[in-house]
Amino acid sequence: MDPAAPVLVTGGSGYVASWLVRYLLEDGHTVRATVRDPQKKKGLEHLHALAEAHPGRLTLHRAELLEPGSYTEAMAGCELVMHTASPFLIGKVRDPQKQLVSPALEGTRNVLTSVNETESVKRVVLTSSVVAICGDNIDMVGKDQFTEDDWNTTSSLDHQPYPYSKTVAEREAWDIAGAQDRWDLVTIHPGLVLGPSLTTASKSGTFRTMGSFTDFSQAAGAPPLEMGVVDVRDVARAHIAAGFTPAAHGRYITNSETMSMLDIGKALRAKFGYRPSFPLMEAPKAAIWLAAPVAGLTREFVKLNVGYPLRFDNSRTVAELGITFRPGAESVTEHFQQMIDDGLVRG
Repeated sequence: MDPAAPVLVTGGSGYVASWLVRYLLEDGHTVRATVRDPQKKKGLEHLHALAEAHPGRLTLHRAELLEPGSYTEAMAGCELVMHTASPFLIGKVRDPQKQLVSPALEGTRNVLTSVNETESVKRVVLTSSVVAICGDNIDMVGKDQFTEDDWNTTSSLDHQPYPYSKTVAEREAWDIAGAQDRWDLVTIHPGLVLGPSLTTASKSGTFRTMGSFTDFSQAAGAPPLEMGVVDVRDVARAHIAAGFTPAAHGRYITNSETMSMLDIGKALRAKFGYRPSFPLMEAPKAAIWLAAPVAGLTREFVKLNVGYPLRFDNSRTVAELGITFRPGAESVTEHFQQMIDDGLVRG
């Protein structure tokens, strides 16, 4: 990989992608970031500030996930493509096919079609997720932990549509990559991404999850729900390592540790003191099941996820990409501190 060649980052204004752009620039690379509207007044201030701080090394390019060929111009001359653009929505989704599956699947096809047409590209790093490895926590029954060899086989358009969208998009990427031999594919699989954001404009589902620690929805008790968590800065660094480590290959679980909702509440309480919105105990699964529709969850989700342990093996990422993960509590508390600083939560 020629370090002087520009690196393309799709979805450049996103939560992970913004850190990725920043770190690439700080490492001395030239970056082309695609966004839906480079002329947009709000939401791109952080990218314009990065462009000013690194003169001549960051340019913004218009691209739409569902518009064939819209990535081709920005990709010209790039040897490394980081495809991060994909919607992350949880809770009530009105039209999962339109809001989740089509952007993830068709967007991946469009980007990789441009890759096939761009002779300079040598490697693609795709942002997948641990949900492409595991659909429901119950899937771990009989396992010690999930590894990169596992695939989500239980999600569908009707059940867990976001994990389904990530799974079908990644499978499509591997199919396209396997049909040629000029460029290779590496996929990154984060858990729930937490930590400070470079912008307040993100609509990532992460912010909805953390919002549940401010809206008193867990005041009577947290659901006994475990999830993989990871710091956004570590995810960005994993992408870069995957891009520039010649031997990197295949899938990489990018997850720091497993935390329950109560664990997150305890970390917040240890840092910020008692708040009635921070849960002090776990609620019975039966109570969560009854309240699920009000909380924006399906009872099927509660049945298959609440009360089950969840573990991921991140040893490949540590050994091969050299990532040292931040503790989950650090990411949680820094994330909440920024919510305070941004005026989203009272201090």
